[in-house]
Amino acid sequence: MVAPTMSDVARRAGVSTMTVSRALKDGASIAEETRERIKRAVDELGYVLDQSAGSLSSKRTGFVAALIPSINNSNFADTARGLTEALKGTGLQILLSYTEYSVEKEEELIESMLRRRPEAIVVTGGKHTERGRRLLENAGIPVVETWDLPAKPIQHVVGFSNAEASATLVRFLHGQGYRKIAFIGGTTNRDTRGADRRMGYERAMKELGLNDARVISFGTPPITMKQGGEALAQLLEQWPDVEAAICVSDLSAFGALMECQRRKRPVPESIAIAGFGDFEISSCSYPTITTVGVHCYDIGRQAGELLLRAIEGERQDKPVGIQTIKTTYEVIAREST
Repeated sequence: MVAPTMSDVARRAGVSTMTVSRALKDGASIAEETRERIKRAVDELGYVLDQSAGSLSSKRTGFVAALIPSINNSNFADTARGLTEALKGTGLQILLSYTEYSVEKEEELIESMLRRRPEAIVVTGGKHTERGRRLLENAGIPVVETWDLPAKPIQHVVGFSNAEASATLVRFLHGQGYRKIAFIGGTTNRDTRGADRRMGYERAMKELGLNDARVISFGTPPITMKQGGEALAQLLEQWPDVEAAICVSDLSAFGALMECQRRKRPVPESIAIAGFGDFEISSCSYPTITTVGVHCYDIGRQAGELLLRAIEGERQDKPVGIQTIKTTYEVIAREST
């Protein structure tokens, strides 16, 4: 797909390219009605003003844009590390930014990144604002969505189904004899992958003929260790007969584990605790925490290798076909269950 140009915007808005150029500059004198017409055309086409005119002749800017939810989450740090390793020795550098689990912030960053004309862009997750999705669809460069398997991918995908991974954990606990299983997650769907994990929990519980109402929504994603403990306290108050708790991440699971120790409730004898993500803390806690390993580094590495193939295909005018790479995950059984 070819990215829309200023000429495309001018034709749609019924003005000259010079008028479009002036309208997109801060402080330029132009009729408000004309400016609004141009803005509508820009939004409809997904046009992004090029701020790297010096690289237009070669179409090589030497960098790849990557958006992750957080820079202090070790899982996403590992994904960024895998992406970096895949690009080593290619001459491409990564411009990394984080969305703070907000699709609105992601939209702003997508536009900001595309203004600098990266050679490819990697985003986390498959859910975006309508405008963010349009910007990616019309970017004219390889786009890779990671950490998800979106129903309607934009281009390339490297990821797994968070819902199915969570459902697999439910089925594992069921196989261990647990029936009264709860889920601890955030209060909003800002963490779309966390929302998918809750959906997978609910679906699996229904399939097994179990009550899926034991859900605690506590804290704005990403849930902290402290919030995990507070959520566990709320869970026990609301459903004192609960047998096992699935937490949206290992960090919240560790907080829940600590709350159990404060209450002198042995794990897993009194209640089983499970997390998600295989953070280092889950293998170092006491007891160690059952979790879902999702191979974060490999997600980044495979995304990097895929975008390299796509970039090379663009350079040789031999575009690679749209690819979906399903990454693996597995339940890692430990002492907490």
